[in-house]
Amino acid sequence: MAPSTPSPGDPLDTARYRALAARDARFDGRFFTGVTSTGIYCRPVCSVKTPRRENCRFFEHAAQAERAGFRPCLRCRPELAPQALPWSTQDASSILAQQAARLLDAPDAWPEAGPTVQALAERLGVSDRHVRRIFEAQFGVSPLQYLQTRRLLAAKQLLADTDLPVAQVAQASGFHSLRRFNAAFVAHYGLNPAALRRAGGQREGQGSQVRLGYRPPYDWQAMLAFFAARQIPGMETVAGPDAAAPGIARTLALQAGGQRHEGWLHMAFAPERHQLLLRVSDSLRAVLPLVIRRVRVLLDLDADPEAIHAVLGSRFPDGAGLRVPGCMDGYELAVRAVLGQQITVAAARTLASRLVTRFGQPIATPEPGLTHLFPAPQALADLGDAAGDALGGLGIVRQRQAAIVALSHAVAGGLNLQPGGDVPATIAALKALPGIGDWTAQYVAMRALRWPDAFPAGDVALHNALGVRDAPHPARAAEAASEPWKPWRSYAVLRAWATLPARPTKTTKE
Repeated sequence: MAPSTPSPGDPLDTARYRALAARDARFDGRFFTGVTSTGIYCRPVCSVKTPRRENCRFFEHAAQAERAGFRPCLRCRPELAPQALPWSTQDASSILAQQAARLLDAPDAWPEAGPTVQALAERLGVSDRHVRRIFEAQFGVSPLQYLQTRRLLAAKQLLADTDLPVAQVAQASGFHSLRRFNAAFVAHYGLNPAALRRAGGQREGQGSQVRLGYRPPYDWQAMLAFFAARQIPGMETVAGPDAAAPGIARTLALQAGGQRHEGWLHMAFAPERHQLLLRVSDSLRAVLPLVIRRVRVLLDLDADPEAIHAVLGSRFPDGAGLRVPGCMDGYELAVRAVLGQQITVAAARTLASRLVTRFGQPIATPEPGLTHLFPAPQALADLGDAAGDALGGLGIVRQRQAAIVALSHAVAGGLNLQPGGDVPATIAALKALPGIGDWTAQYVAMRALRWPDAFPAGDVALHNALGVRDAPHPARAAEAASEPWKPWRSYAVLRAWATLPARPTKTTKE
């Protein structure tokens, strides 16, 4: 969709201007405003004086504003805005363009060389000419312009919030040449990268802190409560919503650029500003954009609650602020889902804690209670014939042992459980493994692959919430009931679970 030109009679632009004047955070990231009198583009929540209507041009994406010659505002910082993740059920070209953008926004979906238009077209099963055409029609920019804007905004955030050397900022943001990075930065922003450095930046050894935006309403208390009930001692600590300093801390290992990066991170909500404060260990600074992306996935910071509630609100009116909890690592989530089959959340947490203590790599951190990383896939895949004794000794039953070892082999062999993967193919690959059925595969799609329409129809708690537990075929009844909730059935599941009384529940029939 092309950006708008000044037209006071346009109802959409009139609504956007009202949102801009009100600094309405619900529209943060859903559009950007270019101000012709200054040459700057801003988020709707920018605190500067509201510009005159005739000086405003509206854009759906930051890349459109930059293509039109506008520079990002240094006050509201467009790189902090939540990303727009619209889903269409109307037009095939629109769906394909949205999937293309989703793949470009998913660094885990690509090899070390990064995405190209040709590789993107191959992933989508169309020609590169067709990708360019539908992308231009949908977003008003080419795929490479969209990707370059994403990279430049990521670099801008690192320059403003960390003391990383410019060369490392360029590499971490996806630029393989410092010269090209400097040239692109000057061409787009009219500034040398070093000019964006902020006074009093983070010092070595203190970790790096960045801010991440989200759209309200956001029920951060429910999100913290969800993770608090499932935290694994040794690798996670969660201070729930009633704590003096609510937040989440955990360890993390990432593979990027042919290297393994290990460290810790701490997340705390700042609801009054609709932001998350993220602090990352120095050992993870080289992959900070990837860490940021995974944190946004973990806490579902890019969801559009207005679009979701428009579909689900009539059935679940009290769940507008609920988000789908994600994960930092798809393999970790899948193993935890296997451990949780047919047992309570508390029992699954106990088994996961034993697994981390026995097979997780020790790590030194300044965060109290963080002592281990989650086991790497190869560590469990290599158990071989000893898996029965090793996992059985932790209290894991034989069927789960086989599932965990098979899953570990599959991931070590290349099965991608991060956002951006082929959802139907990944679900099929998971269900082909021993001990993994539809519930686990759908749960992984919902939380790891970030598929908004995942639906674990066999979930017992879901049957209770929907009142179909006593139906002759509860799963079929749940599927039938879910039809009006597409394409947001993952969110419907969270809202349905939230209607149940808080008590230990077996969540699957597998």
